[in-house]
Amino acid sequence: MTSQVSSPAEQADGSGGAIVGGQRTPESPGGKEVRRLDRVIIRFAGDSGDGMQLTGDRFTSETASFGNDLSTLPNFPAEIRAPAGTLPGVSSFQLHFADHDILTPGDAPNVLVAMNPAALKANIADLPRGAEIIINTDEFTKRPMAKVGYASSPLEDGSLDAYNLHPVPLTTLTVEALKDFGLSRKEAERSKNMFALGLLSWMYHRPTEGTETFLRQKFAKKPEIAEANVVAFRAGWNFGETTEDFAVSYEVAPATRAFPTGTYRNISGNLALSYGLVAASQQADLPLYLGSYPITPASDILHELSKHKNFGVRTFQAEDEIAGIGAALGAAFGGALGVTTTSGPGVALKSEAIGLAVSLELPLLIVDIQRGGPSTGLPTKTEQADLLQAMFGRNGEAPVPIVAPRTPADCFDAALEAARIALTYRTPVFLLSDGYLANGSEPWRIPEVADLPDLKVKFATAANHTLADGTEVFWPYKRDPETLARPWAIPGTPGLEHRIGGIEKQDGTGNISYDPANHDLMVRTRQAKVDGIQVPDIDVDDPDGATTLVLGWGSTYGPITAAVRRLRSAGLPIAQAHLRHLNPFPRNLGEVLERYEKVVVPEMNLGQLATLIRAKYLVDAQSYNQVNGMPFKAEQLATVLKEAIDD
Repeated sequence: MTSQVSSPAEQADGSGGAIVGGQRTPESPGGKEVRRLDRVIIRFAGDSGDGMQLTGDRFTSETASFGNDLSTLPNFPAEIRAPAGTLPGVSSFQLHFADHDILTPGDAPNVLVAMNPAALKANIADLPRGAEIIINTDEFTKRPMAKVGYASSPLEDGSLDAYNLHPVPLTTLTVEALKDFGLSRKEAERSKNMFALGLLSWMYHRPTEGTETFLRQKFAKKPEIAEANVVAFRAGWNFGETTEDFAVSYEVAPATRAFPTGTYRNISGNLALSYGLVAASQQADLPLYLGSYPITPASDILHELSKHKNFGVRTFQAEDEIAGIGAALGAAFGGALGVTTTSGPGVALKSEAIGLAVSLELPLLIVDIQRGGPSTGLPTKTEQADLLQAMFGRNGEAPVPIVAPRTPADCFDAALEAARIALTYRTPVFLLSDGYLANGSEPWRIPEVADLPDLKVKFATAANHTLADGTEVFWPYKRDPETLARPWAIPGTPGLEHRIGGIEKQDGTGNISYDPANHDLMVRTRQAKVDGIQVPDIDVDDPDGATTLVLGWGSTYGPITAAVRRLRSAGLPIAQAHLRHLNPFPRNLGEVLERYEKVVVPEMNLGQLATLIRAKYLVDAQSYNQVNGMPFKAEQLATVLKEAIDD
């Protein structure tokens, strides 16, 4: 979905749990009151087979087409089909949308749609008092309630009195709406998520045409199923319009002042990263080769890139992680933009081949979509715990540049930047995203091709060194004096044959060398090449001359920025800086850190960036850490930062 919006305006983030800005407006044509809100946070929750991710995605798409700013948080089990009706099997999708600039999926839902007792119990603790709860009463029978520990029905025992409860027999109403389709009850029940989507679409005045078109396209080979879903969707909309239980609907106006003028679409981090890789290959005029092994949460990149053969993209699903990076490195040797995608466990398996890429000094992108660890860990949960693995997780001295995106949309630009470094300096580069960015989504301004960086490279085509006797030869490790990059010679170029492999090379000639002095020179030269990479200075947002700096990297950007906005709106001065380049660090980082009495580093690990900062700059950085598989909440960080300021 794309939409046109107009000029920007800086506004406070609406990441908190309360609906604010509600205004009474005239009644709708159906005779019901319409209230205007500036933001709302909705969470759909049910079994992993109830279609909550699809429901949330469709609501998000219509919200994007309407022109709201938005941020999403999908949350689902690692099991393909977890036991029905159990707490481990609950899948949810949270969407925060607003008429102004927002940064996070929100701390607490204003509305919970609970498809069964497990969904209610798993999410009720996150709801503030007064929140709306829409409950599928058909599932609140004795057995499903007992399965999650309800001794009595929460619909009747008063435990939900603090909330605005809307009991709706979603399953019964869906089956009744589809009675003319000749479907079995089980088949008809599968459309109850579309009934819920229709109800919420009425409740928040979302467009409907896009969802109906989507359903007909998705089930094009089964037109009866497509129409059944459309009918269920419309039935949900009509139920909201006619039932007395929903006396109010809500409007959230488009965020016309939140964005620069342009064409926008809703995009997830993995999709943005995929598009960034394709754009990088086009700007470099190189074929893109992906060697990958499927792994959550990185597999979507493989799926997406496989659709783009028309852009010269070749995807190879290898038999394992090692084969995937080996193929990508071979493609780089052959003159392609080589990419391998994985998560933390795959990086561990690829580590020797990454060291080989360091030794060969070839451009290679290693995309690590971080997840909870160690080992198999939490495949569908997020974490930032691979930073030290990316920095040091290889034998020998094997430095690798590291780039980290800050938001889902920023994954596009981060991919271009990682490709720039890899191609310019002939080095493997880590691109560290994570599950929160990968699966979350936000509006993305589609860039003009003319504004993308020129990444074209020059391959070696002739001899580059003259021997003492006047003979012209090709030296594969004769370096560019500015970048220390070695020449990139495509195999088969006459006269440019050269040796490759993991054994140490002689400087210049590339011959195998066991000379201690040469090894010392090569190790120091590879480190100097990475240290010399030109990256932008870090920007500091400090309008009030604060004494406390909050420093972040990667996906903590949204929660940190939302927390900073809250503190500033309360009159508390605080400075903020966010790192995209983690190796090498920006050249002005040390000078920036010295300006502040306190430096706080929030991370979704046990303090990895803080460890690097303390070691390199001898700064007493205070670490604030969380490793529960979920992103920070803005209010949580605001409390921590206020304590740091007051301390």
